[in-house]
Order: sequence, then C-alpha cells, then structure tokens
Amino acid sequence: MNELTTKTAELVRLEQEEARSENANWKRWGPYLSERQWGTVREDYSPDGSPWASFPHDQARGRAYRWGEDGLLGITDRQCRLCFALALWNGRDPILKERLFGVNGHEGNHGEDVKEEYYYLDSTPTHSYMKALYKYPQLEYPYARLVAENQHRSRQLPELELVDTGIFERNRYFDVFAEYAKEDPDDVLIRITIANRGPVLASLHVLPTFWFRNTWTWGCEHEGCWPKPSMHLDEHGRILAEHATLGKFVFTADHAPDGKSPTWLFTENESNPKYLHDPSLSGKYFKDGFHDYIIGRRIDAVNPKCTGTKAAAHYRVTLRAGEQVTLQLRLWDYNSPPKSVFGEEFSRTFEHRKAEADAFYDAKIPTSLPPESRRVLRQAYSGLMWTKQFYNYVVEDWLNGDPNFPKAPESRKSIRNSEWPHLFNRDIISMPDKWEYPWYAAWDLAFHMVPMADIDSKFARDQLILFLREWYMHANGQIPAYEWNFSDVNPPVHAWACWRVYKQTGPPGRRDRLFLARTFQKLLVNFTWWVNRKDLLGKHVFSGGFLGLDNIGVFDRSKPLPTGGHLHQADGTAWMGFYCARMLTMALELASENPAYADMASKFFEHYIEIADAMNSISDVGLWDEQDGFYYDHLYNNGEHIPLRVRSLVGIIPLFTAIILSDVVLQKLPGFRRRMDWFVEHRKDRIKNITFMQVSKEADATRPARGLRLLAIPTRERMERMLKYLLDENEFLSPYGIRSLSRIHDKHPFVFNANGEEHRVNYVPGDSDSSMFGGNSNWRGPVWFPMNYLLIEALERYDEFYGADFKVECPTGSGIMMTLGQVAEELMRRQIR
Repeated sequence: MNELTTKTAELVRLEQEEARSENANWKRWGPYLSERQWGTVREDYSPDGSPWASFPHDQARGRAYRWGEDGLLGITDRQCRLCFALALWNGRDPILKERLFGVNGHEGNHGEDVKEEYYYLDSTPTHSYMKALYKYPQLEYPYARLVAENQHRSRQLPELELVDTGIFERNRYFDVFAEYAKEDPDDVLIRITIANRGPVLASLHVLPTFWFRNTWTWGCEHEGCWPKPSMHLDEHGRILAEHATLGKFVFTADHAPDGKSPTWLFTENESNPKYLHDPSLSGKYFKDGFHDYIIGRRIDAVNPKCTGTKAAAHYRVTLRAGEQVTLQLRLWDYNSPPKSVFGEEFSRTFEHRKAEADAFYDAKIPTSLPPESRRVLRQAYSGLMWTKQFYNYVVEDWLNGDPNFPKAPESRKSIRNSEWPHLFNRDIISMPDKWEYPWYAAWDLAFHMVPMADIDSKFARDQLILFLREWYMHANGQIPAYEWNFSDVNPPVHAWACWRVYKQTGPPGRRDRLFLARTFQKLLVNFTWWVNRKDLLGKHVFSGGFLGLDNIGVFDRSKPLPTGGHLHQADGTAWMGFYCARMLTMALELASENPAYADMASKFFEHYIEIADAMNSISDVGLWDEQDGFYYDHLYNNGEHIPLRVRSLVGIIPLFTAIILSDVVLQKLPGFRRRMDWFVEHRKDRIKNITFMQVSKEADATRPARGLRLLAIPTRERMERMLKYLLDENEFLSPYGIRSLSRIHDKHPFVFNANGEEHRVNYVPGDSDSSMFGGNSNWRGPVWFPMNYLLIEALERYDEFYGADFKVECPTGSGIMMTLGQVAEELMRRQIR
C-alpha cells in the first residue's frame, strides 16, 4: 500500500505545508481574530500608560483599532486583513453583541475577567474544520451589574460571574454554534446554527459580519500599512471585497430556512468622532453603524449605496422552544469560484472535513484512553488551536505615534517598552487566552508548544524559533516577556521546550537537527544575557525578579526591595541550573555528529557545577536550610543573609535540575570525557554538596543495564527531606497535584517586617487576595499544571537512575512506599482526576 494512502487527510495537508507544496496554504485562514483588542497596551496612547482607561469596552463598538481587530467566534487571514465574526441582538441589550464582555483590571475584584459562556469545540491544525459555541442570554445582558458588583467586592470574596446573575434560569438562552469547513485553502464555508434552549418563543437578530482591518487611517509606512480597500454588493447580490495584497474575495449569504434573504448592511470600519471627541473628523458612516441601525433605528447610519469597508447580512430568526435553525455563508477567492455555492456539495464538504478531523485525532490520541479522556484531550487540543491570534505590535511606531494623529506624549517613552524599539511583532502567535491575556507571554508559549508539537510539529518549531529571531530577541540576548513590560524576566524554559519539541520530531536518528542547532545557537546569546544581567555578584547565584510566579514571594520581586539590598533567589538560581542542564543535553546531542559542540557541552557541564555548588554553599550556608530541610530565597543586605522561610514552589524548583548522562554517550565524545574527568579530579571542592556524577547500580527489573551518571543540585539525602514536604497532604500534596504554596502557611503565615511595614504570605488556595501583578493570578496555593509537569518529568528522570533502590512514603505518613516513578504516576493521577 502506498504510504500516502495510510495517512489521514489532515496529516497530508500538514506535510504538504512543511514541504511548501503548491496550493498547500491551508493555514491562511484561521481563528486568528483576537477576542479582546480594547484595553491592551497596543491600543494605549495615553500619557500615563493606562490601557484600561485609554480604550475601554464602551468605545470598542465605535472606535477603530490601530493594531488589530476582535470579534465573536471569528476568523481572519494570517495578516488580519479581512475578518469575519458574529454580531447578535436579542432585542433587549443596549448594544449588539459583537465581542465578548468582561470586567477590566480596575473593575474586577481579582483583575480582568471575561464574563461570558463560550466553548471551543473542535479544530484541526490547518483549521480545515472548526467549531465553537457561544451561549447568548435572551434577557438583557447585565453589563452594569457585572461591573458594579465586581468593582465593589473585596478581594476576599468570589467574583460575580454571568451565571451567578440568574440570567440563564429556565434555560432562557440561545446556543449559537459557529462552524467552519474549507473546500480548499481559499474557500471557507460557514455554518451558523442557532438553537432556542428556552421554554418560550424567542427572536434573535443575527448579523454575520465581514470587514477589513483599518490600516489606512494612521498614515503609517511600515510593513502592513495598506491603502484603503473596498467592498460592495455586486449584481449577483454578493459582496466583492478587494484588497491591495490579499486580492479579490467574494462573500455571500444563503437565504434563511424560511426562504427569506438577509438584508445587506454596509458601513465603514472607521472611528465615530464622538468617541475621539474630535468633531473635525470627516465621514458619514462609522464602525458602530450597525448598532445605530438595528437598535437606534437610524436608517441613515448605513450606506444605501451598499459599499464600504464593513458589511453584514442581517437575519432575524424566531424560534419556538427547542427549535433550531442553520444559516449558511461562504467566502472564496474571486479567481477560483466554486461550481455550486450552497446545496448538497456545501453539506458534503462539512461532512468530509468533520470526518477528516475525527480520523486525525483518532490517529493522534491513544486508543488506550477511556472515551471521556479522549473527548477531554480532543477539546483541549481544540482550545490550543482556537487561541492562535494575529499579534501586531511595532514598538518603534507605537512609541512615536502615527503621522496622521497628534504627536504621542513623550511621557509614554518612560513608561514601558522604550528599550525595545527593534521589536516587530506581526505574526500568528499562540496566546495564553485571547480575552484575558490577548498578548503572548514567553514562558507560557514555551509550555504551549510541547502539546502543540503532538499535532502540529512545524507550528511548534516555528513559534520557538520566532522568539529567538533578531526582530524579537533583544540585541543583548533577552527574550521579550509580554507587552506590559517586555523587559520583565520569565523563567528560562525556552531551551527545555526546544529540546522537548525536537524529540517529538521523530525517532532517534531521524529528528530535525537543523531546528536543534538553530535554537541552540540563539539560546547561547540568551544564556549569556542571564549570566551578565542576573548574576549580580558574579558568584553563580541568580536573582531575576518575579520570574513568572507573580505573587509567590514576600515582596513584589520585580521592584526594588523595601529593605534595600537584593534577593538571592532559590528559583532564579535553580532555573539557571535547569537551563544549563537542558543546554548540556542539547550540546551533547549535537556533538554526536559535530564535535565542535563538545566544547559547548564542557562549558555547560562546568557552569552547571558552579551553579549547583553556589546554591548549596554561597556565604558558607547556601540557599539550603539545614534546619528545615528546604531551599529558601535569601535577602542579602549589608553583608547579612536572611532566609525568607516561605515553603513554596520556589524551593522545589531545584528538583527540576536533574540530568542523567549515559556512558554510551560519553564514550563517543572523548574530548568531553577528558575535560569532565579533569574537573572531577581537580574541583572536588565544588562537588561535595551536590549529586555529582553518581554512578547507577547494577540493573534490576525497573532499570536496564547501562551506565548512567546523575547530576543534580540536591544530594539524595536533601531530596528525600524535600519529598517529605512535597508528599505531605498537610503541606504541598493536594487531591489535584502539588500546591504552589504549602498549606502550613494557612495556620502559620510567614511575616516579615521592613521599615515598620508588615509583609505577609498566607496560604490562599483560590483567587488571589493581593493586588500584586493585577491580582488575576495566584501562586499562593493553587495547583499549577506546568510546574507539576516539570516536577513529574524530574521524578521520572530520578526514577530512571535509581529505580527500585529509592522509595519514599507517599503520602507522607501513610506507610505506603513508592518508587519515584510511582510517585510521578500518582501525581499524574491526581492531576487528571
């Protein structure tokens, strides 16, 4: 049988894309439309750097965006030139539902929070098939109540969610499904299904909306600033859209099931002067024209000539209780018209693409999993696919402002990102969340790419490489963190992600070594930045700031300490040990075919030892606390070291650093082996407090017969002491994994007094009770999956080395003894229960 016939259609599309085959641009259209562009740093041109106040939700319907677009369950092309999304009106709301609503960072009692019910149901990696669901209330949406009540609640109270308002009682809502299927890369079929879940007859205005991103108003000249495009209704009752670089596309809408055709509405995607307080702006038709036409009943709000840069097909459907209706639309390249627009071929394409999606995930998801687990995993992949977003932020142009608008206030340049004028973001990027975090976070993205590589290896590799490219990475080697402050420091997990994704590119001997070499070379620059900027005393003990763990520390670790001095961070130093270990692994792999990398392997081997030694012996005490049996941050001031005895993930990260070296590998690299042996002989003082090249015992039933050598920051005895805390249900071990902060701090909070001010760390298992970092994330108790994942991975490495020789009590005090591999399995079981 031909190999091609055994592959799923979706896998073939992915392989054709990687090979750059003709007509293989299946990812040109996708769910790249953001869910919140308002309230972002990109749209903030205020003198005081206040994005929430500068561009609030109330202006989003009538004010053009400068750097992107947003919409409800929408799609766009990979450069966000032409967009499609839904607009809905239940006859009661004060505005059309064009985008998801939520409270902003100043209104929510735990920071920004989306207040909607919506679900990503399915998507293939090429977005040949996608489906999502939005639940739209039939009663008036409680915009004002959600803002007022959340704004007045304390941080100790739970948030008021949409379901808490009673608006869904008696199932008085519409299920609105948006479904997409591609006939070919530039032919997108759209199916909107509306179901009345309520007990009585209900009507809904549905406006599938099609518009161009505004790139013409600003007077900019950088790449991506195009002249004004156009769309108009042609003689066949279809929209013809023409763009300078996208070309010509046709958009059409089928009649409703009752036989009625929709009414076409046209306006411009330009700002209404009332939102900018500038009556001198010209124009008659504006971005909020459909609001004024549908709700305000202003006929003159839309263009009677049926031309503009934003258009919608206006349907009104009335459904009995339990009834549903389906609307059909289609977008295609003008030069490649379909033979039949709707009808049987339209339905058959949906059937085929859905079947192909089923076949793709059936091949990717292990059949050994229970059916429910398979469904959960598939929907999780769907969420990963749907949170790709077109992210556009040219920092230099943003700092300077646009030629057609008043000069940007100089004060902005001292608020954020002035050190990043080279940064040119105009890419499809994996987001943490397209509403709450519609901007990338470097270490979040690294974690995203590990599961991404399971279903789309090329996208994962491209994303990891992107952040190392010269228009992203700073000339000094720093990787940009996130738009609120690109200079903040995220944990250095990029090398780990590159290594993990590399291993997923194929079996040994058939992996993408070019990808590994490319990323390794650029990571050398980033590693050097860390050493030069975060090793303050040149003694291999690192700070780094908040390191992505937000409120986990006693102080806001991204700001100067109230005590003066600086922190020796247990996590910062351990992260660098972790970074060293991954770079050593990468160098050894590359050295197997290119001996030039053996020297780099020696460099990272020795640097790892220096970091491990410093962490255990700096100022004679290290960051290890012999009394407690745990690693702590130390406050260093005027020659004095003060341990900050907070038992948190900060002190667990040293476990992540373990690395196993195989004698089989070492024998193939005699130069590296000689240098390593010399170090062992002449640097014995560096290895007395760490696990250094400990040799595995003879093989047993759990461990194959091979020479293994273990490197780790904690000794075996110290690791055993740490694991007693880790596996204690009164400390770190929860029913759902490892807590970020020990529960011991519930009854015994850590308190530190500085300059008459009390700094306190309490165990807080739910929402944050602190305003630190906006208050919308919490590292003082909750279980964080990525950190548990790294811990499980580390335990598996230790188990590979120790096997049945190393057992611990799990849970602590239970009398149940487990190997470290069994502990890892127990943590996995708790994570997915």
